[in-house]
Amino acid sequence: MITRIRQTIADYPREFWILFGGTLVNAAGGALIFPFFTLYMRQRFGISMTTVGVLMTVMSGMGLVSGALGGALSDRFGRKRLMVGGLTLAAVASFTMGLVDSAGAFIVVSIFISLLFPLFGPASQAMVADLVESGKRARAYGLIRVVANLGIAIGPAIGGFLAERSYFILFAGDAISSLIFAGIILFFIAETKPEVREEDRVAQRTGYGPLLRDTPFVLFCLVSVVVTAVYAQMNSTWPVFMKENYGIQERQYGLMMSLNAGMVVLLQFPVTEFTDRHARATMLALGSVLYAVGFGLVGFVSTAPLFALAIAIWTVGEMVHVPVSQAYVADIAPEDMRGRYMGVMGLVWGMGWGVGPLLAGLVMDRTDPHYVWYGCLVIGLAAALAFLWLGRRRGAAPSFAHSGGTE
Repeated sequence: MITRIRQTIADYPREFWILFGGTLVNAAGGALIFPFFTLYMRQRFGISMTTVGVLMTVMSGMGLVSGALGGALSDRFGRKRLMVGGLTLAAVASFTMGLVDSAGAFIVVSIFISLLFPLFGPASQAMVADLVESGKRARAYGLIRVVANLGIAIGPAIGGFLAERSYFILFAGDAISSLIFAGIILFFIAETKPEVREEDRVAQRTGYGPLLRDTPFVLFCLVSVVVTAVYAQMNSTWPVFMKENYGIQERQYGLMMSLNAGMVVLLQFPVTEFTDRHARATMLALGSVLYAVGFGLVGFVSTAPLFALAIAIWTVGEMVHVPVSQAYVADIAPEDMRGRYMGVMGLVWGMGWGVGPLLAGLVMDRTDPHYVWYGCLVIGLAAALAFLWLGRRRGAAPSFAHSGGTE
């Protein structure tokens, strides 16, 4: 095992491992507050679930603009500047969120922070693609997910206990972790943006036009929005549903979130080895089925152990779906457009996180909340069929129709 660990370390450059360590710090801090975000709004300010859904939609909308802008800016000015700037401003916003004492002020700061974090995401993902060769990218993104989820495993378990005493400590912890990560990037990671040849500079001036003409990628993004809308229920409607209908408290929810993260830490590598042997379209369909079953199960159970089973099922889907998606996008993106492709994937996530909680919030406020989970079951299965269709579609990108291991 020690030999395997040494080989893994040798397979990736020093800068990747520095990014790996910084991700742990930042993820642990972010996980202190984000899983309890909707609960905090609900309890502190008495905001309705429809209003929560509207706010998350607005935040996602702001994130769409910021993510697209961040991807383009990282291609033009570099990954490092975007990452350090975004993290620093996000730290200020997180600290401020813990101080405001009115719903209006909290909403304004929430929207502001939604403009900042998307600047970091595309640049970070593009940096991984810059540092790691194509054949190792799926595992590289898997490694980043493992360490991020290790932080997430720590965060909610601690945050669940602290939230019952003081939410301000959670916001402050998130801010401090962002500043630490910004410092790590500033002092220990060099700029990774590839130098663009003079004859290729015209491509940079075409903005997002070439990307929008990439039909297989656009179709992939549309289906991914649907899948993300299902996944977004984990940190939005799910904790509220469990507490208001079955009395599941923050502490129990925090431990369930730690189960999610712990599974990723322990099982992401074996899952990635499995997905590397199969066509990416098939694996994305499998991930969607697991999302459908896991989130759909929530509508049929009522006890903490069975809710934990539900999260275990969709966590396996997450381990299948997310790294395969990231590796696919990194591989098909032209070298000088990686930031923009990653920015569009951030936009896809933003759309899903906006549409999913909004529709679910409307359902929860106006009818039987169990319908949210029945809908997740149907939508997840439909997305699986769509991925299979895309895999068989004439003209589909080879990197989508075949396994990562054969590229």
